[in-house]
Amino acid sequence: MNLKHVIPDMEKTFGTLEFAGEGEVEQGRVNNRMTVIGRTYNLFSEVQKADDVMVLLPASVGEKHFEFEEKVKLVNPRIVAEGYNINGRGFTKYKMLADDMVKA
Repeated sequence: MNLKHVIPDMEKTFGTLEFAGEGEVEQGRVNNRMTVIGRTYNLFSEVQKADDVMVLLPASVGEKHFEFEEKVKLVNPRIVAEGYNINGRGFTKYKMLADDMVKA
């Protein structure tokens, strides 16, 4: 059995989330053409005060526009782990994914 993702208890893990701004646009090749596959957004968490939360939304939901520090809610959030190697050492990067982001 493979671990595909972890579904966090959003209230306990992050508390209230607030919009902190747009992040990067992720692009990839589809049919040999560069296309937008997702967009990242930065969020403030009342629980995780030291670090901002970054969420990746699929391109199919379009661009999201919220006021700064407006309360938001993630639709179907999940966390995935990506492993990578630097000079023979293993590292793990965790990504928060969601199907959509709406006003709370």
